[in-house]
Amino acid sequence: MPVAMNTRLALEAPERIADGLSGYRTDWRQLGWLWVRMDARSGREQGTGAGMVSVVQWRITTRAAPVGDPRRPRPGQRFRLGERLFNIEAVAESDAGGRLVDCFAREEDLT
Repeated sequence: MPVAMNTRLALEAPERIADGLSGYRTDWRQLGWLWVRMDARSGREQGTGAGMVSVVQWRITTRAAPVGDPRRPRPGQRFRLGERLFNIEAVAESDAGGRLVDCFAREEDLT
């Protein structure tokens, strides 16, 4: 059964940049665009020192690239859809043939 991939997301990776004061900052570099299918898995609201945060867990399915290929999403990377950010926490093969991967991602939104 074909998977409808109808959302285009940017895949981004973190880069450590020296700040000149013996520390660093994290910048995000876009690696490319991927067509995906997005399925919301669960959601909750949690309190933080800054107020309430809406947290949604997503399963984001895309075509697989070989392990080590920069087009294959990895934990620690993120997807971007405009201003929305999806932090990738885990990646697993979605089918026995290795044609698809599922990325389990977390989206947080200050409410």
